[in-house]
Amino acid sequence: MSAPGERATPARRAGAGGGPAFGPGRMMAGGQAEKALDFKGSSLRLLRLLQPQRLMLVSLLALGVISVGFSVVGPKVLGQATDLIFAGIIGPNLPPLPKDQIVAGLRAQGDNAKADMLAAMDVVPGQHIDFTAVGHVLLVALGLFLLSTVFAAVQGQLTTVVVQRAVFHLREQVEEKFARLPLRYFDKQPRGEVLSRVTNDIDNISQSLQQTMSQLLISLFSVLGVLVLMFVISPLLAVIALVTVPVMVYISAKIGKRAQPQFIKQWSTTGRLNGHIEEVYTGHALVKTFGQQDEAAATFKKHNDGLYEAGFRAQFVSGLIQPSMMFIGNLNYVLVAVVGAVRVASGSLSLGDLQAFIQYSRQFTQPLTQVATMANLLQSGVASAERVFALLDAEEQSPDPANPAQPEAVRGRVEFQNVSFRYVEDAPLIENLTLTVDPGQTVAIVGPTGAGKTTLVNLLMRFYEIDSGRITLDGVDISTMSREGLRARTGMVLQDAWLFGGTIADNIAYGAKDATREKIIEAAKATHVDHICRILPDGYDTVLDEDGSNLSAGERQLITVARAFLAEPSILILDEATSSVDTRTEVLVQRAMNSLRQGRTSFVIAHRLSTIRDADVILVMENGRIVEQGDHTTLLAADGAYARLYNTQFAAPVTEST
Repeated sequence: MSAPGERATPARRAGAGGGPAFGPGRMMAGGQAEKALDFKGSSLRLLRLLQPQRLMLVSLLALGVISVGFSVVGPKVLGQATDLIFAGIIGPNLPPLPKDQIVAGLRAQGDNAKADMLAAMDVVPGQHIDFTAVGHVLLVALGLFLLSTVFAAVQGQLTTVVVQRAVFHLREQVEEKFARLPLRYFDKQPRGEVLSRVTNDIDNISQSLQQTMSQLLISLFSVLGVLVLMFVISPLLAVIALVTVPVMVYISAKIGKRAQPQFIKQWSTTGRLNGHIEEVYTGHALVKTFGQQDEAAATFKKHNDGLYEAGFRAQFVSGLIQPSMMFIGNLNYVLVAVVGAVRVASGSLSLGDLQAFIQYSRQFTQPLTQVATMANLLQSGVASAERVFALLDAEEQSPDPANPAQPEAVRGRVEFQNVSFRYVEDAPLIENLTLTVDPGQTVAIVGPTGAGKTTLVNLLMRFYEIDSGRITLDGVDISTMSREGLRARTGMVLQDAWLFGGTIADNIAYGAKDATREKIIEAAKATHVDHICRILPDGYDTVLDEDGSNLSAGERQLITVARAFLAEPSILILDEATSSVDTRTEVLVQRAMNSLRQGRTSFVIAHRLSTIRDADVILVMENGRIVEQGDHTTLLAADGAYARLYNTQFAAPVTEST
């Protein structure tokens, strides 16, 4: 967990150095992200998320092929029923002669068209409609369509399993990525933007895959199956139907190319809107105090209007695909119907086959239209995937050593040896700092805002890596230790008390997984939390809000002190731990921290100099350098930077009140 100062400091120093303090954050939120990235590459990477489910994917494909196979054969079977009915209507009107003789007679009369058509039909002169045969054919067709529906339903369920597992693993990857990201990344990213990628974008990926994956497979298989049977029925009509395919592909590609940047912009604008909402919600008290409701509403309207515009353009442009495909499909339908009718009239094609082919032509263009229509969902999903992949591809903190070092005995000796660090390349902050802290000492760090006080402990915790020099713990370079091993020996109490939704006991035991109830109560008594629990109805089992708003600031701070006490750290860091509490509560917090500091090496960052008078060593920092060090009495006698700070706080100013 990091202190608020940790995040404010780099931004402040970056700004001081003239660099783009939040440049990368703005870039990700609405700069480069608005430009379409690698759609093909991101799509393939998105599909690779499904690779762990190979067996299910094979089963899914097999079910799709079977379902489409039954569905595609259906119209051909129905064509046989049409031929039976047509033959039953024509048969009674023919003379009771063999069909060959009737055909020969028509040719002798010069009526070749009727002769060809009759020759192509399976008709028995004088015979009416065979309803039994028609019924059998219809039952077979019904059975085929039912089987197709069943297999399609199973495939849909399997698709849901595959997609949800893939998204589950994607969320796991994002969570694991957070653990490997340096604090520098979060300094440069608006909180709402990061949350939007983890929630909105991943949900959009899930919905896009769920809605398109099954239908896309069915559509592609349908196109292939229908195309095969179209060539079986009539190669000429099949070629005619294929003429419109390149036109469909061209129009879809052109429209899709224009829609993709709008989807990118839509989701990046969503991230900015979420960031603003989160910011205003978190600071709603300050917004009201300073009367900034109108400004906050105006900013919301600006982002909301931007989201409306981007969303409207994305949906409008991509929505042009479906009517365009339907128009081309209708042209194809008319062309097939006209040529097919001529083929039936010439006896080259039966009426049932023409009916089946017309159905196939619909089945052929409909999946193509569906694929084109799903382009907006696919583009939206890929746009979100690009944003999530950008998070997953962000530069990580350096890995821990394969065989991390550990001090033989942890006593708490800390050394800074010629340490230099800067947040921005051209803005030095700490230069050649050398410091030795003996075990059990309490070191107070004071100085003006921006002097580098919090940065010093951030480097000790390896929230940031030093540019040069060396920091050791009991003689072991902390860069050779694992971060987890280093931080497990360190306890922090921060200016803003961070509590989570849970009981008071759970919050105290946050850093000590195996803590017993007795240990929790012991820590609470040592840090004056026990009294708070005794006056609450549910005691230690009182459930706190997510931010602990049902307790006072001082009570929340005491709980964080108890948490650090229970963890029994070797090194203690107190970062402005009493700056947000009243004077009476400050006394309680100070007493709790005094108990906590016993026998531990402690670093205390404070603006209230009254809280660090008893420190063994006081470091005065200015511009990243230690300008003075010593105990309280020595530094006051030196009449330097510390004395000036102290007198500013405690010396009675001479004022005129006339």
